[in-house]
Amino acid sequence: MPTSPYTTRHLTAIITTYDSAAVLPACLQALKEQNIAVIVVDNASSDDCVEIAESFAARVLVNSKNQGFGRAMTQGVQAAETPLVLLVNPDLVLAEGAVAAFLVAVNRYHDAAMFGPRIIEEGGRIFFPNHSLLAKFLKNDKRKEWKPSGDCCVPFLSGACMLIRRDVMLELGGFDPHIFLFYEDDDLCRRITDAGHALVHVDRALVRHARGGSSSPKAGRVFKARFHLAWSRQYVARKWEIEAPTLAILCIQYAKLAAATLLGNAKRKERHGGTIAGIRAFRDDITALDTESLPLEPEIPQPPH
Repeated sequence: MPTSPYTTRHLTAIITTYDSAAVLPACLQALKEQNIAVIVVDNASSDDCVEIAESFAARVLVNSKNQGFGRAMTQGVQAAETPLVLLVNPDLVLAEGAVAAFLVAVNRYHDAAMFGPRIIEEGGRIFFPNHSLLAKFLKNDKRKEWKPSGDCCVPFLSGACMLIRRDVMLELGGFDPHIFLFYEDDDLCRRITDAGHALVHVDRALVRHARGGSSSPKAGRVFKARFHLAWSRQYVARKWEIEAPTLAILCIQYAKLAAATLLGNAKRKERHGGTIAGIRAFRDDITALDTESLPLEPEIPQPPH
């Protein structure tokens, strides 16, 4: 910790984009209004993400191929030069005063390495992650809803928005590079708590999140997302030696796929088909990176040409 309290000059926001042009301006505008430096790591978008980021004077790094969420976020953290990094989804907008609330918490809770905000979704619903496959305590197996009324320690935080002490994240190797998408935040939270650091929900750090809006809709994108969701769940369960009822899940998904096929529901067919494909790929020792034709070591992102 610096000899004086952390301020905004000690903080860099990291945003990973992939066809996120529709939501990116609002995200960047909110960060600009709170005087936060920004690094945007673009995952080979086909839209105007790079140009939008440059128009807000963000530092832009570009991957020639989509590296996945966590892998690209780690690239941004490595490129940052501040002791604090704020990982932000492009479909998220920080309310006025959110950064100030984060900094108060960082300066107050010296044993904490990660901080999460109060997340408000469209329609006003408060999203508080009340269960995690990897939580060692406060498992909330029945998934009862509860919402904190103030700052509190938690076993995990949502990857939609995380403020992290950069040195801790880098010491732990960043997000697991084997994961292309999903569960990378749960896995990092588990490693941070195992290393003896606290995770803190900061109740006065308010953000608004348009869940699922980070990438524009495109044919096949739902199948791909469900594939990686299913594969990553199997992967982290094996990594942390947690029981995963694979056969039962497959049976349920096959039944749902059959029903969707009979009803002609294309969206549900894509969802259940993706889940089945992800589980089968994992069982056949096909990695998430194999399906994306990516090496384990991500490429080095470059400034836009």
